Amino acid sequence: MGSALKAAAIAAVTLSSNQLSIFQLDSNNALQYKSLSGSSWSSGWNNLGGTFSSVPSVTSWGSSNMECIGVGTDTGAWGRSWNGNGWGDWYSHGGTWKYPLSMVTYGGRYLEYYGVGTDNTCWHQSYNGNSWSGFDNLGGTFTTGLSVTTSVSGAIDFYGVGNDGNCWHRYRPGSGSSWNSWDNRGSPPGGFISQIVVITISIDIQFICGIGYDNHMWYNKRTGSSWGGWEDLGGSFGSMPSVSPWGSGFSCLGTGTDGQIYHKSWSPSGNWQPNWESIGTGFRSAPTTTRWGSGFQCFGRRSDGIYHRSWGGSSWSNGWVGPL
Repeated sequence: MGSALKAAAIAAVTLSSNQLSIFQLDSNNALQYKSLSGSSWSSGWNNLGGTFSSVPSVTSWGSSNMECIGVGTDTGAWGRSWNGNGWGDWYSHGGTWKYPLSMVTYGGRYLEYYGVGTDNTCWHQSYNGNSWSGFDNLGGTFTTGLSVTTSVSGAIDFYGVGNDGNCWHRYRPGSGSSWNSWDNRGSPPGGFISQIVVITISIDIQFICGIGYDNHMWYNKRTGSSWGGWEDLGGSFGSMPSVSPWGSGFSCLGTGTDGQIYHKSWSPSGNWQPNWESIGTGFRSAPTTTRWGSGFQCFGRRSDGIYHRSWGGSSWSNGWVGPL
């Protein structure tokens, strides 16, 4: 128990109801991408260059823009933008980062990213549609990367695992507002061994999930301003967890210690799927998901490349497609 967990090998972002792009690192740690439009993938992988220590974070904003930001092998943050027609040049954000970065967008043009520096504290930088701010230190002491969620008004929640193994949370009510104090959300017995992941279902409902020292997936739910306790979803996971919205529900996914990707859904009625279901085997990465139609696309790496499969909100497509 408590062994190193598989990370995601893919970043994915949805641009519209039938367009998405995926990103991976090649054998030289340069960034590559390819796109899906309807049912057709672009041919080959397009090389974006750079040299990264992990796959960057990617988000879409405005009507057709994408932003990617990642930690280079120099430990600095590097970003690149797509404006709907082409890619700009790589630009340095600087800093010295210990874990992959987490980025969110809101209000059609605002971007923010959060990360843990080599000093183990949280640092943050924001974009107002015209220029990037300086760095803002939000404190804390973390042993994992951070996960962030936002609303259209710029309300921000972010979560990380402290050096005590507990989940720590900080909240900003809206863009330009002051940050609330750090909030200790605790942990299951033995603490967490994974990054915390977060999903906002509505203004009143939010879930956080993580892998405990027992390799089970655990979750906690906020309803209004009230939190429940940590609940055990079971399983035996060897990867970082993943969550994805669909309709008014969401799904938890992870790669088991046996190399199978497992799935469990939470329905709008408030019920969990009774058991974890295996949706495929032979995976060497954590699953990555992105919205697609009324459901989502799931991606994972096998020994011969990247595969994907889609969830429509009630059932899975027939088999995995790949390698891409």
